[in-house]
Amino acid sequence: MAAVAFRLGQRVHAAGDPARVGTVRYLGPVDGHPGDWLGVDWDAGAGGRHDGSLAGRRYFVAAGERSASFARPTALSAGITLPDAIRNRYRVEEFTKEEQDEMYVFSTSQKRVSVELVGKNKVEEKLKNLNDLTSASVSYMGVSSIGPGDELKNLVPNLRQLDLTGNLLSQWQDIFSLCEALASLEILDLTNNTMENDFTDSSSVKNIRILVLNYCGVTWELVEKIKVSFSCLSELHLMTNRIKAMMTPVGNIVQGFDTLRLLNLEDNHIDSWDEIVKLSYLRSLEQLHLNKNMLKHVTYPSNPPPLGSLGDAAVLPFEKLRVLLLGSNQIDEVLSVDSLNLFPSLTDVRLSDNPVADPAKGGVPRFVLIARLGKVKILNGSEISPRERREAEIRYVRLVMGKAESYDPEEIKRLHPRFAELKAFHGIEDEKPSSRTSGPQKMASGLISITLKCVGPSMGEKQPLTKKLPPATTVGKLKSLCESFFKLKDVKLRLYLEEEGCPMPQFFEEDTVSLMELGIGTGSTIIVDEES
Repeated sequence: MAAVAFRLGQRVHAAGDPARVGTVRYLGPVDGHPGDWLGVDWDAGAGGRHDGSLAGRRYFVAAGERSASFARPTALSAGITLPDAIRNRYRVEEFTKEEQDEMYVFSTSQKRVSVELVGKNKVEEKLKNLNDLTSASVSYMGVSSIGPGDELKNLVPNLRQLDLTGNLLSQWQDIFSLCEALASLEILDLTNNTMENDFTDSSSVKNIRILVLNYCGVTWELVEKIKVSFSCLSELHLMTNRIKAMMTPVGNIVQGFDTLRLLNLEDNHIDSWDEIVKLSYLRSLEQLHLNKNMLKHVTYPSNPPPLGSLGDAAVLPFEKLRVLLLGSNQIDEVLSVDSLNLFPSLTDVRLSDNPVADPAKGGVPRFVLIARLGKVKILNGSEISPRERREAEIRYVRLVMGKAESYDPEEIKRLHPRFAELKAFHGIEDEKPSSRTSGPQKMASGLISITLKCVGPSMGEKQPLTKKLPPATTVGKLKSLCESFFKLKDVKLRLYLEEEGCPMPQFFEEDTVSLMELGIGTGSTIIVDEES
């Protein structure tokens, strides 16, 4: 294939390897090398050799230092049509006589016995008639065009779900033609197709409900156009597109998307919550996926847009939002956690891999998050049982009470908005740590019952023990008691709290902290381990 058969910006793959995909960035001669050459910038590097320059001369600018290479036209493929890809993937041809002759095994008497594939005829019959195909995947098959619309329509008229991941599509006109040809299509996955960021055709696509544009180089300016053409979307997936800001045509509120229930913006470059607030009046939005961004805090919108600008003054910000995934961001303050209580319908939250949820980075443990989030039913993908919530809230109240003497009541109210509510709800009375009382200690009602479990490899098999201890017992004192309880010698102990819903127990780092200050109450289980 001559170089003239290709064009700048065209998506291609290496001949014989549809998974190695790149973009043509140069057409023409290369000094010192006769013949036609194409300069290709390969996706994710994909075995490139340079950055678009060779022997001191720059031919084009590649995305990476070693993501580019030069190739002969015969070493590249411009791809195939979608109907051809579907046939290649799903059509089952009859075995040739030679292939049938080779399908045998030897019997015990060393005679050839022909192999007959069980169910082969039924499978062949079903796949010969692609009219019945409702779901198809032609990922990484080098699809570069849709082909004649009638051909596609007649081939798979009942197709509802199509996965086109990792192909060579880039022009939106092809996508519009595809959606027009396949009237039954509802789910379209274009992941890893580098789509152009503009289109002039204002086609109306009403059949697509779920559109996946992960790793497509999509900008928010394009999203604003997509919402006009794809007006009936219920899910839009925009992972890993380097989106940082949401530029809106008018004002600071994203409008439209009236049927959108799920918006996936994971693994982008959003670092300001102000950008997320722009989504707060998507009236049908129930799930917002923001994992792996760079958000530092969360607040509930307090300044509504001008009256009437949304056509419905009664709409609340994030009114229907049930699921908010914020994992792997940079949130480091509990005020952001408290603000989640203001979201009217929020019941499922992910905060894992944020500093605020990591005690080792100054964050708080799971039980504190549960207690501060009054309406949440699922935290970090784990359901909060009624028992776990009750224990977490009681423990949290005890934790705050252990520190209450250091703050005035107004400061406690500001730092712990739910403390008074939870204290009253669970009927917890004020109590002072026994270490601060004078005279004989009142032990009967002030003790807490905890279970101690030995797991250290050198400790041997020891039965768990349940002990009643004063709430003012420090971690250091508890270590000494464990040495006595379990008759341990010359072992440096490490203590952990075993919590329901947490895959990893919580390590007690400071020996001077009391059980009350840690929020530990009756029924808690403490793991006794040893330093490695």
